[in-house]
Order: sequence, then C-alpha cells, then structure tokens
Amino acid sequence: MTWDQMQELMWPATWETLQMVGVSTVCTVVLGLPLGVLLVLTAKGGALQNQPVNKVLGAVVNLARSLPFIILMIALFSFTRWLVGSSLGWEAATVPLTVGAIPFFARLVETNVREVDRGLVEAVQAMGGNTWTLVRKTLVPEALPGIVASVTTTVIALIGYSAMAGTVGGGGLGDLAYRYGYLRFETAFMWVIVAEIAIIVTVIQLAGDYAVRRLANRGRGGGRTRLLRPRADTDFVAS
Repeated sequence: MTWDQMQELMWPATWETLQMVGVSTVCTVVLGLPLGVLLVLTAKGGALQNQPVNKVLGAVVNLARSLPFIILMIALFSFTRWLVGSSLGWEAATVPLTVGAIPFFARLVETNVREVDRGLVEAVQAMGGNTWTLVRKTLVPEALPGIVASVTTTVIALIGYSAMAGTVGGGGLGDLAYRYGYLRFETAFMWVIVAEIAIIVTVIQLAGDYAVRRLANRGRGGGRTRLLRPRADTDFVAS
C-alpha cells in the first residue's frame, strides 16, 4: 500500500475518531461532573448527607466501571440501535463510549472535589451559602485544575476505547487498523495508525497539562473563594 493510498483512508478515519471522542467527552463531562459532585455531597459529612443514596450511586458506578468495554459495547447494541438508529458507525460508538466513561470520570471528579479545603466549605456554609452556592462558587472552582486533568485523562482513555470500538464496527482509526492492518496484513499501515494515535494522545496530554498549569497559577492569585483564604504574608508597619 502506497503513502497516497494510506492518506486517502486515514483522513476520514481520523475525523471519525475525533468526532467520536469529542461527542463522548462532552456527554461524559455533562453527566459525569454532576454525578461526581453528588457522590461527595451525599457522603458522610457532605452538604446533602444521605448514606443510602450514596451507597446506591457508588454501587452503580463501581458496577459500570467493572465491565470490560468490549462487553459493555456488545451489551448495549440494542439500546444503541434504539437511541441512534444503528449499532454501527462512529455515531453508534459514542453511546457505549459515553456510558463507559461516565463512571470513570465521576470517580475522578469525586477525588478532586474531596481534596477541596474543608475550611473553605465550612466558611461558605457559615455565611449562609446553600448547596448550589457551595458547588458553584467553592467546590468546582477550587477543584477545577484537578477536574481539567481528569478530563484529559478521560479523553485519552476514550481514544483507546474508540480504537477498540473500531473492531466491532465503530469506525475510526481502530476500524482501519483492524480491517487493513490486521485482516489484510498491512503491517506497515497498522504501525502508521499506531503512530498517529500516539501523536494525538501526546498533543492532548500537552494541551491538558498546559491548561492545568494556567489554572493552578491563576488559583494562587486567588479564586472565587479568595476572600475566605488566610493571607500568606503579613504586612509590618515600622513604628
């Protein structure tokens, strides 16, 4: 297979992979972020402490995380067909990708939010802040660098899942590597695809690390809850 032939196949497949991962990431963040925050709020000592709800949510998240992606994808064929009208193609692959990534991302968000200074939380509550204020102005802003790092980790995981989805009709670079690299013994082509995926992952990781550094540096100057923080230095006035 010539380089021109490879390019003709790779660009559409690359676009399919980016669409698949992009849509899945948006859906995962929209649904996984509230779930992760809710796991913290309903835990013992949380603003919405409710142990039964917390245990049920935790059990569902753990169960979903324990399923291998390939099994989850096959199990969701009927649901995917009902939701998007087909079980093949990149659009169909976004359904199991999202379902598989939500619990993964939610646990990462839970860890990030738990690390927020408990003193800030108590200060907001002492000033009469309700749960929505606590989440919007303290928990999420203070945990934002960690959440962005978690989004980066999730996107990279989704790229790996998308390649796996390609082996069962999900489209994208995984499908290309399987049909041409494996079934047609085009080993060189398969390694080109592997190199492209590695480049995409590296770019995403670098972009995510840069965003986290920017957010962390801005946070040192004070975030939404900066007035609640103790001052790190004291001004001495000469007498």
